[in-house]
Amino acid sequence: MAKSPETEHPIKAYGYAARDTSGVLSPLTFSRRVTGEKDVRLKILYCGICHSDLHFAKNEWGLTSYPVVPGHEIVGVVTEVGSKVEKFKVGDNAGVGCLVGSCGSCDNCANDLESYCPKQILTYASPYHDGTKTYGGYSDHIVADESFVLRWPENLPLDTGAPLLCAGITTYSPLRYFGLDKPGMKVGVVGLGGLGHVAVKMAKAFGAEVTVFSTTPAKEQEALEGLKADRFIVSKDQDQMRSAMSSLDGIIDTVSATHPIAPLLSVLKPHGKLVLVGAPEKPLELIPFSLITGRKIVGGSAIGGLKETQEMLDFAAKHGVTADIELIPMDYVNTAMDRMLKSDVRYRFVIDVEKSLKAP
Repeated sequence: MAKSPETEHPIKAYGYAARDTSGVLSPLTFSRRVTGEKDVRLKILYCGICHSDLHFAKNEWGLTSYPVVPGHEIVGVVTEVGSKVEKFKVGDNAGVGCLVGSCGSCDNCANDLESYCPKQILTYASPYHDGTKTYGGYSDHIVADESFVLRWPENLPLDTGAPLLCAGITTYSPLRYFGLDKPGMKVGVVGLGGLGHVAVKMAKAFGAEVTVFSTTPAKEQEALEGLKADRFIVSKDQDQMRSAMSSLDGIIDTVSATHPIAPLLSVLKPHGKLVLVGAPEKPLELIPFSLITGRKIVGGSAIGGLKETQEMLDFAAKHGVTADIELIPMDYVNTAMDRMLKSDVRYRFVIDVEKSLKAP
């Protein structure tokens, strides 16, 4: 008979979990493993809320086994280290992102691309090496192998830095991989939400000239004045779109709703790249002619590996890149999920775990 979440490991833990497809989160007592020789245990201070958390809470991707404790933008302080841990000591600030394990032996793992390992272990709702289920950061503490724990730069704020563990690496990685990280590059960002606003900041930090595409004219002032984008285009306005034709080296498309991509391809220069980092539930229509006539590419990108994620955190600290957040208590999380679904946040919710999550 399978053990309950509360009894499968010896260390008591406390958090908020969804128990069915309603996605409603409520308190859960569960358990974490003892600290192994290569493990690092963190007291969680802050945890960002990602749209993926909502997908998992409601089982919209068909991957969820309940109960599920979401959260993969985790920042905390080290409270215990295993006997063979080399990179961390008690008292260090550290982070845990989207992954807590991988096979360690495939080509992807050998090339620091654990994010593309076919046996990657997600920070929550994934079977761990020992067969038990992983639980995420909407909780009081977490334990992870030191290889999947990130050193936190001294001058990077903990709260506004937390969303970088997903939103930051999801936008930094394609900018780097697709060669859009050089000063003077002309880069578009589609969508100005949790991912999009960080994409603008990352691209600007690389020295790019940034154009924001949005269906919401009211976001123009925030894009140009708040985020220092160079140009704002209402993507539903055909005249504005025509004015930008063949002007961009690449586009980072952060939109998770179904939307037309042919107009976006038209604003790329020859050899331009449209990179999808949002995940629409329905297929997007692709007209091959729009690629063939300019040797253009439609690509995709997920998070980066652990080495690149550390590189991203150090880059963000050096260039002052953080997320714009609304800090909330844990018991506000269901309201935050509802508001996130309505795009009613500028631009990321972060849970103040230390101050608001109290075990019974």
